[in-house]
Amino acid sequence: MGVGNRLKTPTQHPKHHMLYSLARPLLFCLDPETAHTVSLRAADLAQQLGLLRGTTLPGRTVSMMGLNLPNGVGLAAGLDKNAAHIDALATLGFGFIEVGTVTPRPQPGNPLPRVFRLAQANALINRFGFNNLGLDVFLANIQRTQWRGILGINIGKNFDTPIEHAEDDYALCLERVYTHAHYVTINISSPNTRGLRGLQEKSGLDTLLSRLISTRRQLEQQHGKRVPLALKIAPDLVPEQIADIADAVRTHRIDAVIATNTSIQRTGVEGLPHAQETGGLSGAPIKPQATLVLRALATALAGEIPLIGVGGICSGTDALDKVAAGAQAVQLYTGLIYRGPSLVRECVTALANAPTPSDYVTNT
Repeated sequence: MGVGNRLKTPTQHPKHHMLYSLARPLLFCLDPETAHTVSLRAADLAQQLGLLRGTTLPGRTVSMMGLNLPNGVGLAAGLDKNAAHIDALATLGFGFIEVGTVTPRPQPGNPLPRVFRLAQANALINRFGFNNLGLDVFLANIQRTQWRGILGINIGKNFDTPIEHAEDDYALCLERVYTHAHYVTINISSPNTRGLRGLQEKSGLDTLLSRLISTRRQLEQQHGKRVPLALKIAPDLVPEQIADIADAVRTHRIDAVIATNTSIQRTGVEGLPHAQETGGLSGAPIKPQATLVLRALATALAGEIPLIGVGGICSGTDALDKVAAGAQAVQLYTGLIYRGPSLVRECVTALANAPTPSDYVTNT
C-alpha cells in the first residue's frame, strides 16, 4: 500500500456540524428508521439548495485495490441502500463511499419495526433484511449522480433465493454493477438473511469466490477494465473460520477484506432496552470483537491483502485503533448517527496525523 500526503488539518465543513447539532434532538424523537429516511431526504434537499457544499476532505492518501483514496475514511454500506443519496453524502468529506446492499430483485426486507436505538451504548440493532428497490432502480440512481469519487457497490442475494443458488444472484449483480463501480463488495455476513452467513464456511465460500472470479475475468475482457472485489465478513467468527477465510481470499486473490459487519452477540449491551431484539448489533459495543477479528485476519494474511476496518468507530482514536490492528482504511456508519458529520472530519484528521506512516504500509 502506498502513503500519500500528510496534512494536519483537513478543510472544515462547519455547516454540516451546525445543522446536525440542531437536528439531532428532533431526529432522536422519531422512530429510528423514520429518522434515517428524514435525515437523508433533508440532506438531499440541503445539498440541492446549496446549503451543503462540502467536498472530499484532504488527508493521508491511501493506495489499495489499485485505487488511490484521497483519504482513508469511507462510508459503510447500509446507510444508502438504493444509491439514492450519494451526492448529499459526498459533501461530508468521505474518501470513498459504499452503497447497497443491492439484490437482483426488489425486496421489502423484514417487517417493521426493524431497527432499534440503544442510545446509552451508542449502538443500534437492525434486522433490515436487505430491503432495497433492486438493481434497475439502483443503477438508475447511480447514473443520475454527479459525484465522481470512488464508489463501492455492495451486493447480496435475494432472501428467497435458495442458498445453493446464491452464487447466481451474486454473479448477476456483479455483471450489472460492474461498469458503475470502482470496487464491488461481496456481502456474505449480514445476520438478517437466513443462511447467508453459511457462505463464510470453507466449501460455500470457495464455490462462491470461484464463480465470481470467473465472472470477473469475463467482464474484464468484455469491458477492458478490472474492477476489484472485496469480501465483507462477520465479527462472530472463531479462529478456524478466520483461517479458512484468509486461505480463501488468498487463493482466489480477492482484492480486499472488510472487517466487520454487525454482530449477533450482545456483549456490552446486556440489560439495556431493546438489547434482546433480533438482528445485528452495531456501534461502540462491537468495537472490541470487530477489531479482534480484524487483527487476527491481518496476522493470517501477513499484509498480502489490504483490509478495511469497520465496527464501533465513534472517534478518531477508534479509527487509529483499526489502523493499529492492520487496516489500511476505515468505514463509518453507526458512529455517524450518534456523532454526526464531525466524526468524518475527526477520523480524517486522526489518520492524517498518525505518528508513523508505516501503519498504512503493507506489501502488495
